[in-house]
Amino acid sequence: MRTGTEGRTDLRASARTLGWTLTLLACACSRAPEPPAAEAPPPGASAATAGGPQVTVRGDERDAVFEVWTPPPVEIAPDADRRALRRQAAAALEQGRLYEDAEAAVPLYLALLRADADDAVARRGLGRARQALLRAGRQALDAVAADADADGVALRRATALAAVARAVAAEDAQVQALQQAVERARRVAELDRAGEEDLRAGRLDGPGEGALGYFREALALAPEDPRARQGLAAVESALIDRAEAAARSVDFEAAGHWLEQAQAVRGDAAGAVADARGRVDAIREGHILALRDAALRDLLQPTGLRQARARLAEALRIAPPGHAVVAQLRERIDLVTHYGVFRPGQVFTDALADGSRGPQMVVVPHGAFRMGAEDSDPQAADAEKPAHYVRFDRGFAMSLTEVTVAEFGRYVAATGARPRATRRGNSIVYDERSGNFVRRSGVDWRSSYDGSPARPNDPVLHVSVHDAEAYAAWLSEQTGRHYRLPSEAEFEYALRAGTRGRYPWGDDPVPPERVGNLTGGEDVSPSGRRWNNAFAGYGDGYWGIAPVGRFAPNAWGLHDLAGNASEWVADCWHASYRRAPADGAPWFNPGCRTRVVRGGSWAGSPAQTRAAWRAPMDSDMTSGRVGFRLVRGI
Repeated sequence: MRTGTEGRTDLRASARTLGWTLTLLACACSRAPEPPAAEAPPPGASAATAGGPQVTVRGDERDAVFEVWTPPPVEIAPDADRRALRRQAAAALEQGRLYEDAEAAVPLYLALLRADADDAVARRGLGRARQALLRAGRQALDAVAADADADGVALRRATALAAVARAVAAEDAQVQALQQAVERARRVAELDRAGEEDLRAGRLDGPGEGALGYFREALALAPEDPRARQGLAAVESALIDRAEAAARSVDFEAAGHWLEQAQAVRGDAAGAVADARGRVDAIREGHILALRDAALRDLLQPTGLRQARARLAEALRIAPPGHAVVAQLRERIDLVTHYGVFRPGQVFTDALADGSRGPQMVVVPHGAFRMGAEDSDPQAADAEKPAHYVRFDRGFAMSLTEVTVAEFGRYVAATGARPRATRRGNSIVYDERSGNFVRRSGVDWRSSYDGSPARPNDPVLHVSVHDAEAYAAWLSEQTGRHYRLPSEAEFEYALRAGTRGRYPWGDDPVPPERVGNLTGGEDVSPSGRRWNNAFAGYGDGYWGIAPVGRFAPNAWGLHDLAGNASEWVADCWHASYRRAPADGAPWFNPGCRTRVVRGGSWAGSPAQTRAAWRAPMDSDMTSGRVGFRLVRGI
């Protein structure tokens, strides 16, 4: 028998050709003695071998040649008592001593027939011995098939019995069937041994070798072979072990590969692979949950976002598609990426140093929009073009309403500030008697649109852009957060709130009911005046400024962007949007004197209520139509 890889290859080739080999063996009569003819010891047999039964292997085992039995020599003298020899042979047959020595049944019967070929008693006795050999051979094979032959004794006995039976009656069909069954059992045993050797060495499957291939070939020859079946179960178990080891090493791709290999071994008839999948999934789930928990802890750290993203990437690598925990973690990281600790639409206030609260803020979602007027808008000015896309990679917070008189007054009281109109002693107000806007003395931030005392919850008017920036700086100092005027892009983005139309509400020139404090054809002044240029059929109940928040918010929760007071923004005036920032940042030139005002007002024409409307204004200008609101980074 060859050993090593070459031997296993020869064995597998031999097993594949077993069918035609057995046919050849059944015909290879010239290789074995033909009973009942007289047989002599093989040439060159020594005196020592002549004293016992001899089984000789002829030829190369790769050719699957059967073992040949040489009977021990039995000499019968011419005057010997043959009747006594017949009784001796019959007694040996009865005792089951068939071929083991010169006093066994088969050697005695063969010797009697050599002495007298017509000895009918010996011939019948030899026939009974042949049947006994066949029965014993089949019993030995049954022991092999029942996996009761761990030490190979039964298979060796079956091999010897088949060789003796062949020596007795090589042409007998039952003998030939036994020979073939024995050879098949020997081949199966060799395949089982080779498979077990590879299994111990960890060679489960592979070209030219592998336990799985050997066991499968054994089962192709003997479908009920218990050793091969046990071997397949062991291969399956080893593949499952590899899968679980890979899972513990966080290599779930390899774990899946080994589980697929294990599934293919036996089709998972016993459910072992399904159980293993459950264990691998549990290991995977544990890793995913650990990554989720670690990422959430990272997000609590000021600089933990990058590490949280790395953990998300690892979770995405090992998780199956659509995993709920990973999807939630991705959403959480996206929220932190775009909103910090906030959520879009969240309303909050910051605490001031004295324990009071700042203005209410709402988180505006990140995103992109097309800023400016389209060429199709007949009322568009050149300064509102070209329309261009602006993207906000991070959300921001904007005050729900314009800054109120009360909120601005807190700043003045705390700092002793003297806003521009206070220092100058006048501002522009609406004059009811003339129906025009005029400059009037004694008007400042405490005044309403017409110069009368303002209510605490009115938007603060008569402030310059520098007054608004000074208030934002004070609020930043008080809260520890960065407040500022919105950029033009932020204002228009928030004003549109996800819509795309000529007006903040869309393209319809008729405003929806109670959309804001606009110039409506149904509005009437205290003296009965009406607007010459207004939205026909619209009335909001106010001539002049309205308290903040009296009208419905837009889709993002913001009030009064479309009306009430026009508002300062942070940008310097530019005659068009050519080369304007695409990221929504303020377009600011240090030292510029002309700033931008955005948004319709209680006294703005329909054209000035369009979403893209913008106007230049001197930075020291104060008016009863202009206020401001703030944004804050998040």
